[in-house]
Amino acid sequence: MFTPPYYWWEAGEAWGGIIDTWYFCQNDTWEQVIMDALLHQVGKGNDYIPANQSMTEGNDDQAFWGLAVMGATERNFTNPPSDQPQWLALTQAVYNTMWARWDSANCDGGLRWQIFTWNSGYNYKNTISNGCLLHIAARLARYTGNETYVDTATTVWDWLANDVDFLVLENDAYKVYDGADIGDGNCSKITKIQWSYNAGIVMAGCAYLYDFTNDTQWLTRTNQLFNGINIFFTDNIMYEQFCQPRNTCNNDQRSFKSVFSRCLGMTAKMVPSLHDKIMTLLTDSAVAAAQSCSGGTDGHTCGLAWNYNGWDGYYGLGEQISALEV
Repeated sequence: MFTPPYYWWEAGEAWGGIIDTWYFCQNDTWEQVIMDALLHQVGKGNDYIPANQSMTEGNDDQAFWGLAVMGATERNFTNPPSDQPQWLALTQAVYNTMWARWDSANCDGGLRWQIFTWNSGYNYKNTISNGCLLHIAARLARYTGNETYVDTATTVWDWLANDVDFLVLENDAYKVYDGADIGDGNCSKITKIQWSYNAGIVMAGCAYLYDFTNDTQWLTRTNQLFNGINIFFTDNIMYEQFCQPRNTCNNDQRSFKSVFSRCLGMTAKMVPSLHDKIMTLLTDSAVAAAQSCSGGTDGHTCGLAWNYNGWDGYYGLGEQISALEV
């Protein structure tokens, strides 16, 4: 875990990035630290619902640890000892427990934001929780060859795009909205905020599904989601468009570019026709992020606004992992 004010999900996102660093840089310096961290948080059910998070954990929080161990699975990160749960089994446990919470009694389906009834947000259904389920299912389908995971992903997509209007197609581009409360007209009063990580998670999930199934509907959806992400760039430089211009990004939102960057990279790999367009965005953003990592007493602390000339004075876990990912 990281110390407050950082929530537990952000640790899962950070470890996922460090697994990629292990893989891309062939650097095993932190191998044991990563393994210890991932195993420490599995919980009694080996499903990333540990006792230390039982009062606050949401579906999206659990999912980000599932994404980390899915990355460990795909990267062939060194598996734990045989008496410990293996990375694939941990990913499947996250998927199984999330899918078991699918709530057909409200809004015709979907996952709630929160797992436990006592948590604020239990009556809210959001894109990130459901998008993560689609995304994990897509990657499990590709890794295992099991078509059942495609069925799950299809169910989630149909709910997001058809049963509730969290995904809205306009001019061949998707707007990806945040969510809605089950008490407000059965999820009809939508919070129309667009966050980069929502768009990225769903887009990369569709890209994986296209790579596995070769079904052109997933290619079409990936392209239409890609067509909608231009709102998260200014002069090809990534930014969190809802909060950065207002200087209102909270600790969670300051890390969303991390998720978005990783998902863009995945999409570029899974959908070759988008590779060059995505790499232009990632390269320009990476150059901008690198020049922002020039602050603090160490001279390489990263900032929030990559289109600012130099370091903008912001610092924290979100800033660091976003720069690392891009």
